[in-house]
Amino acid sequence: MARFSTSTRSAATVSAEPDAVWATLTDPDEIARLTPFLQRVTEHGEHWVWEMTRVPVLGKSFSFSFTERMTFDEPHRIEFAHDPDAALAEESAGVEGWYALQPRSGGTHLETSMTISVDLPFPALTKPAVNTAMKGVVTLMGQRFSQNLLNHLGARAL
Repeated sequence: MARFSTSTRSAATVSAEPDAVWATLTDPDEIARLTPFLQRVTEHGEHWVWEMTRVPVLGKSFSFSFTERMTFDEPHRIEFAHDPDAALAEESAGVEGWYALQPRSGGTHLETSMTISVDLPFPALTKPAVNTAMKGVVTLMGQRFSQNLLNHLGARAL
């Protein structure tokens, strides 16, 4: 078992008002519906428990659950940090990151950054291949989430 991680960062300006973007990003059910490989997000006060469906990595697939402490600075910033001490069971995955929203003429500038870390039953020497595979999955998830978010908001990228 070894620890693997990948990071992603993206930004776009969309033709949706900040309050609509904020409402979507702070709704656990909508986040689950819009995010590929995400089965459900359950809110427990300041914590959200994220449950992934089976995610493919190097010919195998894994499911994960992770507990995130959510911090909301309405209407500008959402931060999330893995909080394994608040989890109901041992977790092998976690995410650290944030969303930042800024009003723009005709829409909202949305920026996000996150680092995903998982323990997987691969030897450490496979790290380059596993990290590349993880990066591919995370990129696909981000692209599909972005398109789903635009569709949900009835918006377009500016």
